[in-house]
Amino acid sequence: QIQVVASGGGLVQPGESLRLSCAASGTVSGLFGADWYRQAPGKQRERVATITSGGRISYLDSVKGRFTMSRDSAKNTVYLQMNSLKPEDTALYFCYWEDFQTGSSQWGQGTQVTVAS
Repeated sequence: QIQVVASGGGLVQPGESLRLSCAASGTVSGLFGADWYRQAPGKQRERVATITSGGRISYLDSVKGRFTMSRDSAKNTVYLQMNSLKPEDTALYFCYWEDFQTGSSQWGQGTQVTVAS
């Protein structure tokens, strides 16, 4: 079983940065992929960024050039560096972890990102 913990959210002003972390523990292998999702009040959850087991990364169009997803396989952790934050980035951010060797997957708890003046 995998446990996934997301952290790093907070309240920032427009234009500032935050780095979210998503750490997996338990029965994890080095063959994993992960996604960052977000959900704003009254809106559907949307996928913000994905990293595949092969390291390919893709982004939601609205965050391209501002957000960067990365991973540290030794720490079983993925990150989402968010720069030039905008009020419309305000949402509860979730990570989703998939282990392709064990077949397990798990959602982390959300971490709130609020961008306001």
